[in-house]
Amino acid sequence: MEGQNTQTAGGGQAAVEWAVVDSDIGPLLLAATADGLVNVVFHAHPRVRDKAVASLAARFGGAVAEAPDSPRLAEPIRQLRAYFAGELRAFSLDLDWTLIGGFNRQVLRELNDGVPYGAVVGYGDLAHRVGQPGAAQAVGMAMGANPLPVVVPCHRVVESDGGLGGFGGGLETKRKLLALEGVLPEPLF
Repeated sequence: MEGQNTQTAGGGQAAVEWAVVDSDIGPLLLAATADGLVNVVFHAHPRVRDKAVASLAARFGGAVAEAPDSPRLAEPIRQLRAYFAGELRAFSLDLDWTLIGGFNRQVLRELNDGVPYGAVVGYGDLAHRVGQPGAAQAVGMAMGANPLPVVVPCHRVVESDGGLGGFGGGLETKRKLLALEGVLPEPLF
């Protein structure tokens, strides 16, 4: 799976191309298809990276290749660097939602479209926004299943009392992302 070859064994281009990039919150694995960015993985040290690549290979029929110079990844890498440098407040990337569906996709799309840089939203409020009042726990599960963290900003979802809530990248990572955006949660009531 590793190596610089972005072609499959049959000679076609890989369905998924990936690279690991450094960031202010540690190494991130970025993966993209022809449709757009499909996955961002926190803490992409070798063991985590290998597990993520194997998961992508299973999902996309093995057509996965490491491609740090891929044109598919150039813009996501550029925008993430600009975000961490404090120069970008809104990502404008093509996203491939293949890895998530149903309610979780609905919630993540609402989050992506409706919660801007420097703002936070409560789990319950986000549930209400998608027409499912009382589904705050399900929203939390959707955040945990987010295949595109940072870009689809699940770090902006907090508890109604101002607590951070959970975060797949770890609470320290969530704090760093919120601090970068100039907001740490306060009670929403």
